[in-house]
Amino acid sequence: MCRHLGWLGEPVSIASLVLDPPCGLLVQSYAPRRQKHGLLNADGWGVGFFDGPEPRRWRSASPLWGDASFASVAPALRSGCVVAAVRSATVGMPIDATASAPFSDGHWLLSHNGIVDRAVLPLSPNAESTVDSALLAALIFERGLDALGDTVVQIGAADPAARLNILAANGSRLLATTWGDTLSVLHRDDGVVLASEPYDDHPGWRDIPDRHLVDVCRGEVGITALKGS
Repeated sequence: MCRHLGWLGEPVSIASLVLDPPCGLLVQSYAPRRQKHGLLNADGWGVGFFDGPEPRRWRSASPLWGDASFASVAPALRSGCVVAAVRSATVGMPIDATASAPFSDGHWLLSHNGIVDRAVLPLSPNAESTVDSALLAALIFERGLDALGDTVVQIGAADPAARLNILAANGSRLLATTWGDTLSVLHRDDGVVLASEPYDDHPGWRDIPDRHLVDVCRGEVGITALKGS
């Protein structure tokens, strides 16, 4: 059900986060190590990064491993804040670039790793696609990211089968939730990585407990249990 990664720290190349690690998103697109649901993430990919205050995105409906253009450019793209994802589409959902994370409201980049019944989500003219993740992203943007934890708890109560791992960034802050799937954190000397699963075997990776909120800002990592979960 998708894999995602977030970076906040010193500017680094997109390739160093997504393509180069031995078990990074490129490898996770065809051989994830910890994915609980599905075997492949071949239904698209997306990379979002901040260029100063502006979020930029490159999204595709094709498998990440087949995109030679991205592979040639990624080493030259550098940013201090990145959100990237590879997609395994829910059965019946469209496969196109607009359905691939990260989604954006012009200020935040957001990825959803999981599934949610669209019947519990309001329709929104701001949703970038009809897929569940896009509708969920639109709702989160409308309610505000400061309310992310409350929004996840409320949606989780409305759909007990939902998996609601969210990863969002605004250039100076990373937010994430665990709700039904895996998330790990690595605090490097030059920044912080949040990822659905570790991209290498560095001993510094820590697993985040389920139903928690992660807040990364100015090099500090806060982890709190979601209220009412």
